[in-house]
Amino acid sequence: MMLKGKTALVTGSTSGIGLGIATALAQQGANILLNGFGDIESPKAQIAKLGVQVDYHGADLSQPAQIADMMAFAAQRFGRVDILVNNAGIQCVANIEDFPPEKWDAIIAINLSSAFHTVRLALPAMRAAQWGRIINTASAHGLVASAQKVAYVAAKHGIVGLTKTVALETATTGITCNAICPGWVLTPLVQKQIDDRAARESIPVEKARSDLLGEKQPSGQFVTIEQLGGLAVFLCSPAADQVRGAAWQMDGGWTAQ
Repeated sequence: MMLKGKTALVTGSTSGIGLGIATALAQQGANILLNGFGDIESPKAQIAKLGVQVDYHGADLSQPAQIADMMAFAAQRFGRVDILVNNAGIQCVANIEDFPPEKWDAIIAINLSSAFHTVRLALPAMRAAQWGRIINTASAHGLVASAQKVAYVAAKHGIVGLTKTVALETATTGITCNAICPGWVLTPLVQKQIDDRAARESIPVEKARSDLLGEKQPSGQFVTIEQLGGLAVFLCSPAADQVRGAAWQMDGGWTAQ
């Protein structure tokens, strides 16, 4: 129970990677503030079973005022945010000349600007406590690019840059800031890409899945949500006190190529 008494805010945590990270932190004793859309009661019940306090705030992360309200709610409910995990993200796939401008704006707002707002609002209490952990979910696409993902790649590269800057600004404190860079993880977002590919190319879903992995991820296996949760726990541990500004690949060899 390494994190007993700490509070973690995980954005985009009602399913997928975010819920996996929230679960891993709760298993170490952290109280959890969930955020996201869709089913709320199931993830709350899943976390509550671990014997920690859990609550939810439905902030739309494209809206700075709602982010500010979420951060104020976290402070009122739990005292402060000790661990901030910026995980929320959306995707759109198209060539740049066909890319809808409103999708660009939404992806930059949710995948990048929201992290700026949560970090700036969380840091004062972390500085006062002389301890904090900021973990930003970037992507292999924060380090390398792929075609047809201009907004996502731009936002994730931006997240890596934001991470490094915050790490430098907090380098002499008990606060660390790092990014996790997953490769392919079998989330609903990725499953949709697989299904769309299968339909587009008139191939079985299993073939679309293996083709997707084969193009990018040399291990030929998906990164698991549990593995990412374990990495987040490590980054919150004393062993990671001097891990600062890292963009930590967990990508099956994707960015080693």
